[in-house]
Amino acid sequence: MQLWYASYGSNLSRDRFLCYLRGGRPEGAARTYPGARDRTLPVADTPFLLPGSVFFGWHSPTWGGGIAFYDADATDQVALGRAYLINESQFADVAAQEMHREPGQDLDLSTVLDERQHSVGTGRYEALHLVGELQGHPVLTFTSPEPTEVPASAPSEAYLAMIARGLRETHEHTDEELVDYLLGCPGVAPEWSRGDIADLVAA
Repeated sequence: MQLWYASYGSNLSRDRFLCYLRGGRPEGAARTYPGARDRTLPVADTPFLLPGSVFFGWHSPTWGGGIAFYDADATDQVALGRAYLINESQFADVAAQEMHREPGQDLDLSTVLDERQHSVGTGRYEALHLVGELQGHPVLTFTSPEPTEVPASAPSEAYLAMIARGLRETHEHTDEELVDYLLGCPGVAPEWSRGDIADLVAA
């Protein structure tokens, strides 16, 4: 089955996302990814708006700061995303690598497709969410099973720069609009100033 994986963090950058499929180390990261069993490129990708919000928390050994999580309960907000059309095994292998596990084990997606949400574990990215449909295919993403329990933490420069790059690639917003969006994500301010974010967006 083909599905759309909706990214909202560093995977907004296509080059960074391809490290999950083809293997490699993203710019600014401290980890090299093994890649997926199926290393073919996404069939397509497109801008996508997730119903909910993005916030930053935890502390990533890969990036040295907070990373992006999705809060599906923030129904009065919209998260800027990018959807990649991939297959089930690729989605499972991306999810495994997000959890620092070796790829190779399929996920049972039947529950999330029926009920829209399904936690496959207690790890930080093990809550699956059905967030829409595109061209007859489901749009899935993953986040923490308990977003409110993730400790807030500001992202590192390398991580936030990767997200800013992905946003510029994907969404036709002005620099000021992108700065406003990132500043509005909990966990970014007050550690990051408007001027500092503007420099990352413009870079």
